[in-house]
Amino acid sequence: MKHSIRDEFHGVAVFVGAMWAVYLLDLILPIRLAAWGIVPRTLWGLVGIPLCPFLHASWTHLVGNTVPLVILLMLLAGSRTRSWETVAEIVLAGGGLLWLFGRSADHVGASGLVYGLIAFLIVAGFREKRLVSLLVAMLVGFLYGWSLLWSVLPTIGSHVSWDGHLCSAIAGAWLGYRVVKTKTRAEGYPALPDAA
Repeated sequence: MKHSIRDEFHGVAVFVGAMWAVYLLDLILPIRLAAWGIVPRTLWGLVGIPLCPFLHASWTHLVGNTVPLVILLMLLAGSRTRSWETVAEIVLAGGGLLWLFGRSADHVGASGLVYGLIAFLIVAGFREKRLVSLLVAMLVGFLYGWSLLWSVLPTIGSHVSWDGHLCSAIAGAWLGYRVVKTKTRAEGYPALPDAA
């Protein structure tokens, strides 16, 4: 499905604006909204799966996630992928994996989505074998590859949801592989060889 960045700019602005609005509400409301994050293997923590990208622990946390998220959402918007379905699937699959396997903590922030999008764009770009997709994959790898490798390891520190980054990166990579395979068959792209 071909669409342009201009077509989806409004959606990107609304998504990022919602993150900022929730943070500002968290500052003025008597309850702490960031406490509604993903808490692995708890009933309460299930609510955090769809809410997690909108909840941030601090101003620097929010700003640090905003810039890469805008860049990655714009790159995704210019792809053949159904952008918002991809975002929803990364959020739900990555959050679900984190809920099942993550450390016992309150995981918040859009960084899981950021790492899921990085992995998705790299895997889908190389799987599609189209010049534009390959260029996007190489650009994302250049801009964020080191960050992806460093931020999914426990050595980054217990204050960072490295396991959230890892779970979302796995979800994004799996989705990138699956979407291109499905599109190849459904939309008449040249068939890609399956790994033996």
